[in-house]
Amino acid sequence: MNPKFSYKNAFSRNIGWVTEAEQQALRQKRVAIAGLGGVGGFHLLTLARLGIGAFNIADFDTFDLANFNRQAGATVSTLGQSKLEIMSHQAGDINPELKIRGFADGVSLQNLDDFLEGVDIYIDGLDFFAFQARQEVFRACELKGIPAVTAAPLGMGAAVLNFLPGGMSFDDYFRLNDGPESEKPLRFLMGLAPARLQMSYLVDPSAVDLSRQKGPSTIMACQLCAGVAATEALKILLDRGTALAAPKGYHFDAYWNKLASTWRPGGNRNPLQRLAIAIARRKLGI
Repeated sequence: MNPKFSYKNAFSRNIGWVTEAEQQALRQKRVAIAGLGGVGGFHLLTLARLGIGAFNIADFDTFDLANFNRQAGATVSTLGQSKLEIMSHQAGDINPELKIRGFADGVSLQNLDDFLEGVDIYIDGLDFFAFQARQEVFRACELKGIPAVTAAPLGMGAAVLNFLPGGMSFDDYFRLNDGPESEKPLRFLMGLAPARLQMSYLVDPSAVDLSRQKGPSTIMACQLCAGVAATEALKILLDRGTALAAPKGYHFDAYWNKLASTWRPGGNRNPLQRLAIAIARRKLGI
């Protein structure tokens, strides 16, 4: 135990927005985060500063130069180093009492039961194109009754969807398997952000190439995602306020200073979504 550290003092400025009892409740919670890159690293650090006491975290990757524009752990001194090890160290530097279980091989069907053991909520930090892993994690959360939150960094904003026990499932909402493999990125993107607020200020469309798993990103979007996902986690974990559940969600775009409430009954099966997907498919030649 670090003699200089006091949990009560470290997180005392949270009190007022949460009660003393609620802060102690957060201290007893375990959060799972798969992926520690663009959004996942910020999820971990934000929730650690909220006072969450335990994490299950997974990532098999290392930091490289292409991560510098948006990832919390990406610096010259961490080049080539494990994202899991670096982010575990940063979180432990915030709260030396943290209980962290690391999964250095990422998440898969083989370790999902272990990864979600004792978890109170799952926060998605997987790479945008990790469709199989994402479907498997969300499916396992549904079976285990674990709330799951995804906050997508889009342009200079964040689009949020919660998948809560007893509600609409990730698979039923996104319907990723309803089309060919090449269409999964499009179906996922359109499902995340039915309002598509980010598209109107994309200045170089050639930077988006879903077939090559390529797309632009910003640090602003990643940090916004961490803030809203942590807020959703707080409400769900403490049973406070209203946590919208899919097919309802919201999309905040800082560039336009706009907040759009989204509601797509049936998810990507909704007639509006099917039309939007068809139009986008033709434009992209998928």
